[in-house]
This record gives sequence, structure tokens and C-alpha cells, in this order.
Amino acid sequence: MGKRDESYKLAAEIAEKLGGKGNVASYANCMTRLRVKVKDESLVDRDGLKRIEGVFGVVEEDTFQIIVGPGTVNQVADEFGRLTGETEDFDLKQAAASNKAEVNKKNATPFKQFLRRIANIFIPLIPALVASGLITGITKAVIQAEWLAADSQTALILTAIGGGLFAYLGILVGFNAAKEFGGSPALGALAGILIINPAIADISLFGENLLPGRGGLVGVLFAAIFMAVVAKRVRTFIPKSLDIILTPTIALLVTGLCTYVLFMPVGGWISEGITGGLLAVLDVGGPGAGFVLGATFLPLVVTGLHQGLTPVHLELINSIGDDPLLPILAMGGAGQVGAAFAIFAKTKKKRLKRAVGGGLPAGMLGIGEPLIFGVTLPLGRPFLTACLGAGVGGAFQAYFSIATTSIGVSGIPLLFLVHANEIVLYLLGLLISYGAGFLFTYLFGFKDEMASEFT
Repeated sequence: MGKRDESYKLAAEIAEKLGGKGNVASYANCMTRLRVKVKDESLVDRDGLKRIEGVFGVVEEDTFQIIVGPGTVNQVADEFGRLTGETEDFDLKQAAASNKAEVNKKNATPFKQFLRRIANIFIPLIPALVASGLITGITKAVIQAEWLAADSQTALILTAIGGGLFAYLGILVGFNAAKEFGGSPALGALAGILIINPAIADISLFGENLLPGRGGLVGVLFAAIFMAVVAKRVRTFIPKSLDIILTPTIALLVTGLCTYVLFMPVGGWISEGITGGLLAVLDVGGPGAGFVLGATFLPLVVTGLHQGLTPVHLELINSIGDDPLLPILAMGGAGQVGAAFAIFAKTKKKRLKRAVGGGLPAGMLGIGEPLIFGVTLPLGRPFLTACLGAGVGGAFQAYFSIATTSIGVSGIPLLFLVHANEIVLYLLGLLISYGAGFLFTYLFGFKDEMASEFT
């Protein structure tokens, strides 16, 4: 059976368990999940979904999130679209809004809702961040190793390719923020330009010249969301015939003034508070803080709220030049890989071995969801021992103050993003986390009797 046949079979089984193609309202996919909004949840066979061969797990929030793994998800999404006749909808916020009462029933707190909206802004940017981060990291490593001269044309070209995103990231963040909050994406992009525009360096307010980029992504979020709100309010009293002219003009003018007077300084203070607070925690807490941060990251991944940390990583890089938080959190996936190896070594159940074997390559490359939802979380105790293994690795990374110069996926690929002189230490921490996760799980985290659902 070819790859397309396998994808078609998996997509067809998923559609069937979701109540048939007529029950699909819309769908989208991220790096590992097919996210489906259904019309009638009572028609969904939840247990059947989880038992489908090739499905690692199912998360139920405002959508059904079926985890099938990286790479596979794109092929399955294509076939799913052909089967159901639905158009892929990468922006499910309208469906989520119509389902607000249902989400509230599931105890979605305002804080969780806010973090999810922030995550929705940054999730579409992850492929670009990963690609740019890897190119930038590898280029810096090659230059520091003196394999390539920093002023050579090759180095300059690679630097331009990898670094372009980070120079203009505020524009993309503004675009997505406005879209997420119901405004014009183009005006949101303008909000980002307001902050990064080099021309504002000649503007003096309150005795000081404005600093391009001041406020960072926090300021961009404020400005873009404010722009969306202003445009909505203005539209209520502007005649329809003049809407296309007056609404965006007034929204841009008001937002521009507020950005330079309010959002940039406030965003700067918040950014400095976040970065200063995190650095103080790591400085005072040291390995203890690293253990706690590493051990508690996997539960964040389970809820999907870990994506809300993306602006924090970016602000650290923007403020101090590197990110000491990402290597610590990356140990979450490493501890789980170690736990998965222990399960593979102990179990005699073929189906469980296949599940572990299918998720391990992705886990080692920084995509942990197949292992989380397909193996450790359903088994229960291995998830906790994986967290302990992650804590040990996090303590190691914090002790040696390992930091990345960009952001990207964790696991082995992060080797290319840490400082060149810290690559060996990061790798050693990764192996320590693997080993700790393995030992905790092998010794007291897993027994084959726990895997009854894998028979």
C-alpha cells in the first residue's frame, strides 16, 4: 500500500468515527494534529477514534484534535479534505466563538482562553521560525568554527536568508493578532510597522528619542489588538459609503499616536519585567529552578498552552541576545523519549511497541505529541516519570546556563541553535534527560499490566 493509500485509509477511518463526512463543519492541521470542528458531537465515536491504527491520541477542546504525527498530518489533511468536501480552515476562531458556551462547560478559564489566543497568533509562524532559526544557527556555528569567513558572500547570503524573519517578525505578529481579534490583517501588519519603523528614531517625545523596536512583540500585540478594536468601533458610526476610506485612516491615526505615547513604553516595561523576572528566577533558583521548569513543561504541552510561551522566548532573545529558557524546557521532550525507550524495552505487547517505535523518531526531533498522547499519558505513571527525567535535564541546563540564539523545535535539532561553545554541554544534558527518564520509568514507572488497552 502506497503512502497516499495509507493516508486515504486513515482519513476515511477518522471521518467515519467523527460521525461521517456530513458531520464535519471545518478542519485545520498543525504540525502533528488534525483539528476538526464537528456539527454534532453526539455522533462522534471517541473511543473508536483513539483505537484507529495510526492515531496517537485525541484531545477534545473546542475542536477534536486527532494526533497523527509530523509529516503524516499534511497527507491525511489533504485526503480528509477530499473525502469531506470541506475547505481547510486554518482560522477556527469563528467556530470556536460560536461554541463559546460549550467551551465554558469544559472549564476553560479566561486565562487559558487568553493563552490559547496568543498561541493562535504564533502557531502559524512556527514553520518560518524553525526554518529561519536553523539556518541562522547553523550559519553562526559554521562561522564560529572558522569554516566560513563572516564577511564572505556565502555567509552574508545565509545570514540574510535566516535573519530576515526576525528583523520583520513584528509585521507578521501584527497581521496574525489583528486576524485573531477580528480586525483587518493588513492594518495589524501596519501596527507592527509602527513599532519597527527606523524613521521613528528621529521623533522625540518627553525629552527622549523613540527607539525602533521598543516594546517588542508585546507592544506589537497591544497595537494590533487596539487597532482591531478601534476599527470596529469607528465602523459603527461611519457611513458605509465612506467606510473603506475613513475607518482604516482613523484607526491607523489613533493607533499610531497611542503606540508612540503608550504602547511602546508600556510594552517595553512589560518585556523587561518578563525577561528580568525569568533571569532572576534562574539566577537565584539555579538547578532547582531548572528542575521545576523542566518537569512542569510536559503538562503545558498536554493543554497546548506551551505555544503561549513563544513571545517570551522571542523577547529574551530580543532583550539579552539569547534564550536560556528554551534549552531547559526542551528537556521535557527528552525525558519523555527516555521513558518511551524504557517502555519499549520492557513491554511484550506488539501494538505498544509499534506505538512507541512510531513516536520515538519524532520525539527525538522535538515533536513530542505522538509519544505524549499515544504512549505516556494513556499509561499514566510513565508520564510522571518522564516529567522527573525532564527535571533532571532541566537542572543540568540551568546549572551550565545553556542558551539558544534563536528559537526552533527542541530535541536534537536544538543543537544547531545553542551557542557553538555550548553544543557539547547541551547534548550531554539531552543524554542525561534521556537516561533519567529511562531509569525512572524502567525501575518504577511501567509494568506491562498497565498497557491493557494496547492488547
